[in-house]
Amino acid sequence: MPDAETVRVKLLRDTARMPERATPGATGYDLYACLEADIEVGPEPVRIPTGVAIEAPQGFDVQIRPRSGLSSQGVMVTLGTIDADYRGELLVTMYVLPSTPPHQVRHGDRIAQLVISRAFDFLWQAEDLSATTRDTGGHGSTGR
Repeated sequence: MPDAETVRVKLLRDTARMPERATPGATGYDLYACLEADIEVGPEPVRIPTGVAIEAPQGFDVQIRPRSGLSSQGVMVTLGTIDADYRGELLVTMYVLPSTPPHQVRHGDRIAQLVISRAFDFLWQAEDLSATTRDTGGHGSTGR
């Protein structure tokens, strides 16, 4: 593995699991529910504990993202950004779509994925923007 970065992880409970890739080609690391009792997720957002805290290196963007398998069932996870200076437990905010029955989350369930990428510092400059074919066309302006 070329020059792997290190992300420090603290397991906050004995039953917590390290984030891990499901396959070698996966970019997301699975996050697991760390629960003492099952939690029922309905249409109101619920924060699910993972039992994991991390220390991401400066210059990296860490995001909690939905799992496609759960999303296809109507079980949603809100996208969340974990700032480099945050040291608390990673919590995953879950809910189900209104047409979806409640979803039971059990200890050890894969509930989300953690994706880490490089972040860049930018200089913002206020000025006119160059013209494009799309120009100010909004959502859906380039087709379906």
